[in-house]
Amino acid sequence: MTGTGSGHGLPDGVRRVPAVVAHPDDESFGLGALPALLSEGGVPTTVLCFTHGEASTLHGRPGDLHAVRAGEFACAARELGVQRVELAAHPDGGLGDIPLYRLTAHVSGLIGEERPSHLLVFDTGGVTGHRDHRRATEAALPAARRTGVGVLGWTLPQEVADRLNAEFGTSFTGRGPAECRVVEPVSRQRQRRAIACHASQSSDNPVLWRRLELLGDREYLRILE
Repeated sequence: MTGTGSGHGLPDGVRRVPAVVAHPDDESFGLGALPALLSEGGVPTTVLCFTHGEASTLHGRPGDLHAVRAGEFACAARELGVQRVELAAHPDGGLGDIPLYRLTAHVSGLIGEERPSHLLVFDTGGVTGHRDHRRATEAALPAARRTGVGVLGWTLPQEVADRLNAEFGTSFTGRGPAECRVVEPVSRQRQRRAIACHASQSSDNPVLWRRLELLGDREYLRILE
């Protein structure tokens, strides 16, 4: 983020940042405070999402999730200040069955259009344990490597991951202090408005609210490329 990046813990030279995620709500539940921070700092952001999230077991609104979650995704992007969204139609829960070169080609096309300084993705391993989260990052890394684009991996500190796993039986993976770059302070206001857009997923999601409580006004990144 030119001028202000180092003050927040973001690397210098951040000037345009597409995010690559697996599901509608990943941009809000996971990355949410970071796209908002970037947009507030004048950094254009885009989100490429590989699936419509139609296989979710949460269904807090009536209607077909394929369509419902597309509308929620657009709403959340507006709240976060995201300038552009691209929603693909790969199968939710089945990104691992899609040849990696096809997913990577999609990311490469986005890089060609956007000419970004960095991509924003989930940390390698997927953070939450979801296979689609890992696959989205696996697709983004080779595309970035070929074009010399940096990659910022959203992650959790190990102590937060451990706490969530102990309290909820989840499968979060975290990183030790030496591996994390702290981004602070982050505002949760726009993120919370974006989360509210995802009414089908956020009405019964205690793990999300507990994670935000534990993180406070901090987020954590790894420099992946």
